[in-house]
Order: sequence, then C-alpha cells, then structure tokens
Amino acid sequence: MNFFVISFKKYFFTFIFILFTLSLLMFSNNNLLAAQNGLILWATKVLPSLFPFFIATELLCQTNFTYILGKFLNKFMKPFFNVPGESAIAIILGTISGYPVGAKVVCNLKKQKIISKIEAERLIAYTNNSGPLFILGTIGISLFGNKKIGIILLISHILASLLVGYFFKFWKKDKFDINYRETKFNSMSSPIKISELGEIIGNSIKKSIGTILTIGGFIVLFSVIISILQTSGILEIITSFLNSITNIPKEVLLSFITGFIELTNGVNLVASLGTSTLTILLTSFLLGFGGISVLLQVYSIIAKENISIKPYFYGKILQGIFSSIFTFFIISFI
Repeated sequence: MNFFVISFKKYFFTFIFILFTLSLLMFSNNNLLAAQNGLILWATKVLPSLFPFFIATELLCQTNFTYILGKFLNKFMKPFFNVPGESAIAIILGTISGYPVGAKVVCNLKKQKIISKIEAERLIAYTNNSGPLFILGTIGISLFGNKKIGIILLISHILASLLVGYFFKFWKKDKFDINYRETKFNSMSSPIKISELGEIIGNSIKKSIGTILTIGGFIVLFSVIISILQTSGILEIITSFLNSITNIPKEVLLSFITGFIELTNGVNLVASLGTSTLTILLTSFLLGFGGISVLLQVYSIIAKENISIKPYFYGKILQGIFSSIFTFFIISFI
C-alpha cells in the first residue's frame, strides 16, 4: 500500500498531463472551438484592457510616485494593514485595473526592496481584484442586464478586499524577514532623467508583453480544460453527486463549479439562471475568489519573487465569503 501511495504521489502530475494530452485528441473538435473562443476572449477583452495597465504600472514603479504616495499614506497603511505607505499603489492599481495587476505591482515593490517578503505576502492576499469595468460593464450590464446589481457587486467586492487586508495585518506579525534590508528608496526618491526615458519605456513594454502572453495562455488552457470536463461528462457526474447530497439544483452547482475553475465562463452561466438573490450571491463569491485560473496566473507571477501562494489562496476564499455577506446585507436593505 505504501508503495502505491508513494508511486501515486511521484507520478501524479505525469498521469494528469498524459490524460490531458489524450483528452485533447479524443475531443479535438470541441477543444478546438474552446481554444478559439478563449483566444478571442483574450484578444478582444483582456489584451486591450490589461496591457496598457501593465505598462503603466511598470512605468509608475520606475518613478518617484511610489515614494511620494508613501509619505502621505504611511500613517494610514501601517496601523490598518501593517505595510508601508508605499504599498498603497498596489491597492489602488489592483482595484481599478483587474486581475492580475495587483500581483504584478506587489512583485515590483518587492523586487525594488520597497517591501519585504512577509509584507508582500500580506499584500498579495487582498490587492489582486476584479476591475470595476468588468464588474459594472460585463457582469452588471451585459450579463445581468441591471446596472444596480453591478454597483452592489462592486461595493461588496471592494469592502471585502479591505476587510481581508485588515485581517492579514496579523499575518506573520511576530516574524521578520532577515534577508530584507530597509533601504528606504534612495534611488526611487529622485526623478527620472530624460536620457533614461527610452530604456525605461522599452523595458516596461517587454515585461508587460511577457505577462500578458502568459495570461492569454492560461485563458486558452482553461477554456479547453472546461470543454474537456463538459464533453467527457465529468462535470455532469460531479454535479449529480453534489445534487444528491445537497439538493441544490444541478444548473446552480454546474455554474458554481465552472466559475470556481474559470471565473468568466462560470459567471456567464450563473447570470443565465436569472437575477435571484442566490445567483447574485454566487456571483459575488466567485468575483471575490477569482477562480483557479486566476490563482495559477498569480502563482506564475509571484513564484519568481519567492512569494508564497498560501496567503493569496486564504485571502481570496475569505474575500469571496465576505463579499457574499456584504452583498446579502446590501440586497436586504435595498
């Protein structure tokens, strides 16, 4: 038994990847269509909206804007979130830009030694959020056909994010990163020279291209994975089993599981069920969590800076729960 357990752990991912490759061949027609749809989604929605923000964040992190922002907000950020004032840029850009800009900004801050590894782990838990344009436009207006629902979801999303940030002020509070040297931005407090402008813009574009291509790859990959799960009947089996023990309607379970894997497809399915309180609460949770696809996108970004994915996972689960609670109370009062 021990032998089989050790072998299973050792070859688990090998087995999964072989199974995935075989599934690509077995369900090639549906997978091709899913990959095309994922690529269209990336090219028409994600690329135009996120790529300029990636360049902007790279440029801002090369200026003294972070240093100036820190001087004004340090008295607020330290007691409420237990991070330096300069970290506010991650909260601001992570909230207005959408996934996974917040993670990118946190990595830039750590790379420049503006924050320590522990502070980066605190920030990563709540600064990577869904953007207002996506919540108000795509979900509120396009999917639910109701702007008020989009506003409720956005308010809940932001409040939940800030509440998670407050709780994560206690993350490894008694520990100190011995590899972190507090340099306090001697290099970042001076303005950019004109002679450096071309190089800075060029490097920002190169880094942004790499990030946006990675995101595109994840979108296409998870579009295909969801297609395989649907075509093979695996999703149907899972939803039938959960339905038998919870009595929750199959279509609700299917929407939730799909959204837990990949946010956009899942929210689309949830919204197709109507504008009941349950569907709005499910959407609120999925927006807070972000989905496994976004989680892996974030992991691909933060792994280079040796930042743990655990606080991000815990934080997003909490944000999904808090967001649903806020949404419930807002709906109840309104």
